[in-house]
Amino acid sequence: MKALNVRYDRNVIVGFEHSDDAGVYRLTSEIALIQTLDFFTPIVDDPFVFGRIAAANGLSDVYAMGGKPLTAMNIVCFPVKKFSLDVMGKILAGGLSVLDAAGVQLLGGHSVDDDELKYGVSVTGIVHPDRVLTNRGLRDGDALVLTKALGTGILGTAVKGMKLEPAEMDAFVSSMTALNARAAEIMGRYAVHACTDVTGFGLAGHLLEMCGDDALEVTIDSSKLVLLPGAANYADMGMIPGGLYRNRDFCGARVSVGAAVPRAVADLVFDPQTSGGLLIALAPDEAESLVRELNDNGVSHARIIARVKAARQQRVLVV
Repeated sequence: MKALNVRYDRNVIVGFEHSDDAGVYRLTSEIALIQTLDFFTPIVDDPFVFGRIAAANGLSDVYAMGGKPLTAMNIVCFPVKKFSLDVMGKILAGGLSVLDAAGVQLLGGHSVDDDELKYGVSVTGIVHPDRVLTNRGLRDGDALVLTKALGTGILGTAVKGMKLEPAEMDAFVSSMTALNARAAEIMGRYAVHACTDVTGFGLAGHLLEMCGDDALEVTIDSSKLVLLPGAANYADMGMIPGGLYRNRDFCGARVSVGAAVPRAVADLVFDPQTSGGLLIALAPDEAESLVRELNDNGVSHARIIARVKAARQQRVLVV
């Protein structure tokens, strides 16, 4: 597909040329507008829970830019001949419950009759123009902090074919409905060089995005990765989503996995996430302080998972 030739005016701070999490437009010298939208098909059977997951996922892009979400609008594709309107009501109620918890004002939305059910939100937020975070800016020596466990893609595949253990299901849903608000608030007190949220491209794919065009080597310590309960087991059983294969095909040539890394963990590096954690780059001493503060404030899965160094060529090593 031919790239669109979009002319940016001088107030555009972040457009779409670098596949960032949201667009950012300067309104004044102290206020910039953040805009994003996302919607997808159900990842769980419960419509209320699906609504919660989709809303949390949509808000995450604003948090990843260092901003505060203010308003949202619903996006609904609904097969009226397949489901009752009660199902739609439960989805919207689930989304609203998360927006309310985040202090975000719902303003309306739009729905269409479609063959496949989809739901999401368009979110508007604000940030100071000088404090915008993007997914570019990794530096030689940086440490990378990940704030959530991995495995939602594999668990989402497993739940379609079998019943997860109650503890597995609870952790799966809790991870996807947990807002990145607290992590973003704490992150704002540190000198962050780059940030994104880990979603469809998986950990490895988003790390390569953060490298941009720079010759950097990112080494992931696989022992530091926090995995959702059951994720490694289901990966060993072959419960692999199609997106994981696509991610590996797309970036596999720039990703090397050590022989000692368990196969399931190697799979999870490419696992597409829904409403994943923030991936934050900053100096090592700052990263250690950030992780301590995150852990002390309920972001219990936050860990330093990787280090960055200058190299001859861009690559990700999993050791």
